[in-house]
Amino acid sequence: MRKSWRRGLALALGLTGLVALGIKAHHDTMEPPLVRETRLALPGLDAPLRVLLISDIHVSGPDMPPERLAHIVEELNRLHPDIVLIAGDFLSDKLISTRHYPLDQAVAPLKGLRARLGAVAVLGNHDYYRNAAAIQRALEQQGIRVLVDQAARIGPLTIGGLGDLATRHAHRDVTVEAMRRLGPPYILLAHEPDSFQKLPGDIPLMLAGHTHCGQIALPLIGTPITGSAYGRRYVCGLVKEHGASLIVTAGLGTSDLPFRFGVPGDVWLITLTPQKP
Repeated sequence: MRKSWRRGLALALGLTGLVALGIKAHHDTMEPPLVRETRLALPGLDAPLRVLLISDIHVSGPDMPPERLAHIVEELNRLHPDIVLIAGDFLSDKLISTRHYPLDQAVAPLKGLRARLGAVAVLGNHDYYRNAAAIQRALEQQGIRVLVDQAARIGPLTIGGLGDLATRHAHRDVTVEAMRRLGPPYILLAHEPDSFQKLPGDIPLMLAGHTHCGQIALPLIGTPITGSAYGRRYVCGLVKEHGASLIVTAGLGTSDLPFRFGVPGDVWLITLTPQKP
């Protein structure tokens, strides 16, 4: 009788633990993205500017249908950014997915983004896995400017858009030269953060995604997969090295597995300020 009671107690505790883990995973996956804020001085800037960084939308079921993306866009507009920068991966290639959406339907909610200077994007590895040219066209039809190893002067900023590193479409020297022709203040937008390691000294700020900040963080272990060749060095958040700043967002959606655990989605609202003499 006592052994049977112990087995029953162990089973009950195990099931309770699984339920608790499932509740946390659902919360971390489906709750609105956290809004992380920081202020950075940007050389060459004359007046403060609010930049919203989002990434890794990965539209697909069950966790990121277009309807949920549309609701997130509505909430992000309440932040009143001056410009929105999107660091790639618009669709998903999950190992487990309940539904894939047509391209036009997947990116249509992004047309609702409201920012004084508009929205600018780069493409990520999943975009190249699918059809980069088609995704670029679909985004531009929604009013989003896509930069691939190019630079553009948008308002007071020079924004460089780096091609994706994982799929060997990144040409850093070409992008940086295009930025220098336009002059500072500079922001480099990329999908992957690893290019930061060789960032030229005159580029003070790089924004990226791709890593999902690990997407899964296990107790006592942390993030077993970082998505970066540099381990946890560039996996998440604000990093400062060699006089430059890197911000890596956890993104909105999920990749490979349709859930997050211990790593909620986020966006970054960056207030750029003029650098004091």
